[in-house]
Amino acid sequence: MRSRVALLVALGIDNFGSGLFLPLGLVFVIRVVGLPLAQAGAAVTLGALAGLLVPALAGRLVDLFGPRTVMICAHLLQAAGVAAFLPAAGFTGVVGASVMLSAGQQLFYSSQFSLIADVAGEGPKDRPFAEAAMVRSAGFGLGGLTAAGLLVWAGREGLYVAVILDVFTFVVAAAILATLVPPLPRRTRRLSGSARVWRNRPYLALIVFSGLFALTMDFFLIGMPVYVFNALQGPRWLPGAIIALLTVVTSLGGVVALRVTRRLTRIAAMRAGSALFAVWCLACLAVVFVPKVFQPVYLLGATLVLAAGDLAFGPRSGALAEAAAPPEARGRYLAAFQYAFTLAAVIAPTVVALFSVAVWIPWVLVAACACAAVVGLGRVGPRLPAEAVSPGGGGSIQG
Repeated sequence: MRSRVALLVALGIDNFGSGLFLPLGLVFVIRVVGLPLAQAGAAVTLGALAGLLVPALAGRLVDLFGPRTVMICAHLLQAAGVAAFLPAAGFTGVVGASVMLSAGQQLFYSSQFSLIADVAGEGPKDRPFAEAAMVRSAGFGLGGLTAAGLLVWAGREGLYVAVILDVFTFVVAAAILATLVPPLPRRTRRLSGSARVWRNRPYLALIVFSGLFALTMDFFLIGMPVYVFNALQGPRWLPGAIIALLTVVTSLGGVVALRVTRRLTRIAAMRAGSALFAVWCLACLAVVFVPKVFQPVYLLGATLVLAAGDLAFGPRSGALAEAAAPPEARGRYLAAFQYAFTLAAVIAPTVVALFSVAVWIPWVLVAACACAAVVGLGRVGPRLPAEAVSPGGGGSIQG
């Protein structure tokens, strides 16, 4: 229990720091480093693309050295990456800092599922994953609010404070893991052919359909402000209020959602979440038919549909990915599962850019992806291990 609490505290501190810096990262490069918007965006994007190479290596490291060691290294690498933005001068310096930060982020994401599963012990991992998601969401939201306050009250100097605090949070998170979460014994085995991720077609399909879930969430985060401001000419406070509402609901409702869906298998809960995502897309598209004075309330209500879908899908997908992975190769499988989220983050900006073609295209495209996930998960479910899809014969939330 002490290890579990310590891990949750470390995750909360880590995500508080991420919430401090990530929303302001591009602003820092423009205002402090002094790069034009186009160069700043290109430099940060190059760093993110370089990070896509990490999960393939991270899984092997997790299986060899354990997820705790890898996550400690991830925290320290992220701290170094964020700190490198302070002396960065010009395009090359920003690319170097972005590469380190992105590599650390991918190393973190590629090891977190394995570490949560290790600390949780035996049994289904739905509840531990839900608790971790709640803590991470709350931490990131608090960090974002703090960053906004620093920018309003301290201006340019507030950007420096955000960077320094972010570095500090990563170091503290690493120290907590190193001192309060004991390492678990590793049992490295020779991989059989069936344990290699690229030969496990049902697991690859699970990665693809989970990526469609991640695409919806990334599209929401970067596309909603564009939609509100450009298409609806809505109030400036609305995107922040929508994101804040989602953060509050997901940071408080994870365990409740597991109880509500306890009679569903993991696949059934994930399909329900995907269906809710499709409903959210169509509801947001239909806001153009709502009188302008009621549009803010309408979109806030639609956000609750998205939050319900996220709560139904998120913890179950992580638990299913962990349970369906061969024990001797769990690190590699869960690192490969991370590609569902990294690729979605790369694709989402392109989908948002389609608003410039027609306002309805992104919504219909994302809704179609959600519907494809509903159908695809229904087909891949019977091909995954039965005990992973339905632990104990049902959608158990124990763990």
